[in-house]
Amino acid sequence: MKTIDEKEKKFEEVLKELKNLEIGNPNQLEELEILKNQKNQLEIEKVELQKKYNSLEEINENLKKKLLDLEERETKDKIREEQFSEKIDELNQETDNLMSEIEKWQM
Repeated sequence: MKTIDEKEKKFEEVLKELKNLEIGNPNQLEELEILKNQKNQLEIEKVELQKKYNSLEEINENLKKKLLDLEERETKDKIREEQFSEKIDELNQETDNLMSEIEKWQM
C-alpha cells in the first residue's frame, strides 16, 4: 500500500499539471467553433464554385469548337460563292458570245 506521503506527492504533481493546463475561455471556444463552421461553409462554396467553373470551361470549349466550325463553313461558303459567281460570269460571257454569233448570222 502506498503511504499517505506518496499519495500526497502524486496529488500535488497532478495539481501542478492541471494548473499548467490552460483552460480555454468559453468565448474563445465559441469563436473557434464559429470559425470552424465558416471554414466548412467556405470549403463547400469553393467546391460548388469549382464545379460551376469546370462546367463553364466545358461550355466555353464547346462554343470555341462551334465557332471554329462556323468559321470553316463560312470560308467554304465564300469559296463556293466565288466559284458560283465565276461560273455565272463565264456563262454570261458565253451567252454574250452566242448572242453576238447569232446576230452575225442574222445579218
